[in-house]
Amino acid sequence: MNKFTTALTAGVLAFAPMTLLAEDSSDPIVIPIHNWSSQIVMSHVVGQIFESMGNNVEYVTTDSQAVYESVRLGDVTLELEVWEGAFGASFRAALEKGGLHDAGDHDAVTREDWWYPMWTKDACPGLPSWEALNDCAAVFATAETGDKGRYLDGPVDWLKHGQERVEALGMDFVVVNAGSAAALWAEIGAAEADKRPVVVFNWTPNFAEAVWPGEFVEFPEWVDGCDKDPAVGPNKDALYDCGNPADGYLKKAAWDGMKDKWPAAYDVLTKISFTNPQIAEMARLVDVEEMEPEEAAAEWLEANPGVWQGWAS
Repeated sequence: MNKFTTALTAGVLAFAPMTLLAEDSSDPIVIPIHNWSSQIVMSHVVGQIFESMGNNVEYVTTDSQAVYESVRLGDVTLELEVWEGAFGASFRAALEKGGLHDAGDHDAVTREDWWYPMWTKDACPGLPSWEALNDCAAVFATAETGDKGRYLDGPVDWLKHGQERVEALGMDFVVVNAGSAAALWAEIGAAEADKRPVVVFNWTPNFAEAVWPGEFVEFPEWVDGCDKDPAVGPNKDALYDCGNPADGYLKKAAWDGMKDKWPAAYDVLTKISFTNPQIAEMARLVDVEEMEPEEAAAEWLEANPGVWQGWAS
């Protein structure tokens, strides 16, 4: 138990009624860490809740796509942010193999897609239409992209299929992958000074919506199968010719063995359900306040006992 969870333990015990629960294993619950702030802080929030219950917790850095195979095999115990748009395919593939299961949804509704800050609309007033964006492609051109527009996509391992969409819809854009979420925020922040038009990958919930008002580009509406069947969507010869789901799920996944090995922690996991504002606040503490994830998690827990203590009782 670390210094951030010592005080939490007393709070949980004081709040919890006397109940009989099967005893959790002393082996560590292994929680994966990825490369965006809300997932990192949320992982520490949940880890600190588990620690306050007397559990051991270990954090491991894991690829955000390969993690579902790791959960399925029991190498890691759970995944706290299964985004439909980014990871739904990997999650479903692991489900079909067996070994992990859906541990419930968060209240949060997600969206992940091309996005621009509102000042960009002054240079391309037809937005948020994707056709209007394409007509304005030259506005987004850089020395790197020549006469084509520049779109800054997420890191390669997020598998956002920006290049496939550009090709499927015949867009005059060059897709450049950011190295990290921080690089996306740096791009927006640098453009803010002179209100330079930019279009980047973004998602909700995160802190950015409170700092930079903006809009998602409206592509052809998502239809189930757009990523698997060329016949679905406007281009009958290509995949990814539509936008991502506008109201995607945010799920939790668990190794099948968790409920037997750590029954009390598993019970808490199934109850956990964060909202968009709660997740955005977790990210803000790191991305704006520049706190370390462990400290951000402890601060969030201290500020929100009414949210989580009921889960742990």
